[in-house]
Amino acid sequence: MELRKIDYKLYPNSAHEDALLNVLRLQKDLHNGALEERIDCYKKTGQSLSYNDQQKSLTQIRGDSQDYKDMPVYISRMTLRRLDKSFKAFFGRVKRGETPGFPRFKSMKRFKSFEICEGSGWKFNSGENNKHGVLYIRNIGHIKARGKARTFGKIKTSQIIHKHGDWFLSLTVECEPTRVTDSKKACGIDWGVEHLLSITHEDASFRQVENPRYYETHKTEVLELERSMARKKRGSARWKRACKALSQSRAKIARKRHQDHHQLSHNIAKEYALVASEKLDIKQMTRADNPSGIYNKTSLNRRVLDTSPAKLMGMIRYKVEETGGRYEEVQTKKVKPSQRCPDCLVTKKKPLKVRHHICTCGCTMKRDVASGLVMLRSVLGTLHLRVETIPNGLPRKTPSKH
Repeated sequence: MELRKIDYKLYPNSAHEDALLNVLRLQKDLHNGALEERIDCYKKTGQSLSYNDQQKSLTQIRGDSQDYKDMPVYISRMTLRRLDKSFKAFFGRVKRGETPGFPRFKSMKRFKSFEICEGSGWKFNSGENNKHGVLYIRNIGHIKARGKARTFGKIKTSQIIHKHGDWFLSLTVECEPTRVTDSKKACGIDWGVEHLLSITHEDASFRQVENPRYYETHKTEVLELERSMARKKRGSARWKRACKALSQSRAKIARKRHQDHHQLSHNIAKEYALVASEKLDIKQMTRADNPSGIYNKTSLNRRVLDTSPAKLMGMIRYKVEETGGRYEEVQTKKVKPSQRCPDCLVTKKKPLKVRHHICTCGCTMKRDVASGLVMLRSVLGTLHLRVETIPNGLPRKTPSKH
């Protein structure tokens, strides 16, 4: 059994929307109150409150406030659970020596969702063939939902999300997703910025997927909306309308990227039974070049993040595995696909500006294609690393081909 996310767009009427906003506002206040309670307790006693301790406070709150009593208790419990997870993550980062990031008080702008659970005043009925449906929440009513689930299953968790002025229902279901394909082909995939993907086959033939460059395409529109928002008085009605227009524009770009990634990953999973790729460390790739945190490669980082590489490769992985195929990641630091020749296997450091692989053995091809071929041969077992001894007696890893 696998866990999958299913998103539906909700279409509440004005009464429904007022009720949903009220629930969201109450949960935001509960979150901030619980955070303040934890801070005060630690300042006065030196001890931290647990989730169970704050559950007792919730019982008292529901006894004193009719608003909290009217809504399903599970919604408030999950808000407290969310805060508890934030603190556990905070202490984990402190223990590992990372930047802690203490949990913060949130405004309505930052508090965008609340969780609900079936059996506690909430129910979702999907339509025929898992298309569309109706959401029921106690004391709010029935709300129409539009969307289609490819594979439905047992609902484990659910969220009501408010973003870009619209409402969404996000379900996590436990199911057994499957995809049908009879392909037995293999390929190596190299992600890049010049071309989104370079797909290389065993015979060194290849095809490249163009980078849509979503940010560059919509840059003029986004910048104009940002200037429009900056010219208006913060907090005014016009400023709020400008903020909403900017948010919707960015959401449109994100939806386009999401849809393109789904179609591309579906086609790859349908065509190939084995996909080899490298392990990407996006955080390291887009880190600051100096300790001061000042970026001198902002443009490159923006282009990297604009393609959402981690999300795209994750889609390819789970869709290939749903067909019964294999998705293999090679260790980048060990194999060095972008530096290694796929024929003689000699490594030679190449800066990013060098886009063609030219080796002394006579092998010449595009750099991304050569990288994909190295990864594919590594996964197929025709590329190995052996340990040799150099004259000074120290071991050194060198490539070999069998």
